[in-house]
Amino acid sequence: MEGEMANGTLEVLLINARRLKDKNFLVKMDPYVLIQYGNQVRWSSVAKGRNPEWNEKFTFNAEYPGGEHHKYKLILRIMDKHKLSCIDDFIGQTTIYVKDLVSMGVEMGQAHLRPTKYRVVLPNQSYAGEISVAVAFTLDTIARITPSTP
Repeated sequence: MEGEMANGTLEVLLINARRLKDKNFLVKMDPYVLIQYGNQVRWSSVAKGRNPEWNEKFTFNAEYPGGEHHKYKLILRIMDKHKLSCIDDFIGQTTIYVKDLVSMGVEMGQAHLRPTKYRVVLPNQSYAGEISVAVAFTLDTIARITPSTP
């Protein structure tokens, strides 16, 4: 694999969340998820309540080797949509490290992480609920990298 760059698709299935910490006392929360992989960002639809269901798929372009380690982090930030203000509340987040998944997908053509529950945490690492996600990587192409000459 040395001297080669693989391109593929990282597919994220956002399933649901459970026991989200509700910051609203008067109205039900309207959670959505901001999903980030490297510099690519996707948004889920807005759901209802502390136990939202999404069942939505999102795709991201992925390269391997991708150089910087942050490219192999899938960050899911759960937000609470406010209808009356332009500032949404941060509920919590989880980070899924996918470097091994992408590496295996490059070798095998594809690789999957079955639906798994991840802890949603606040910046101080306190528990804010859980989120269920499945992730898959599918290899598209492998290209030989030739060193450039000055």
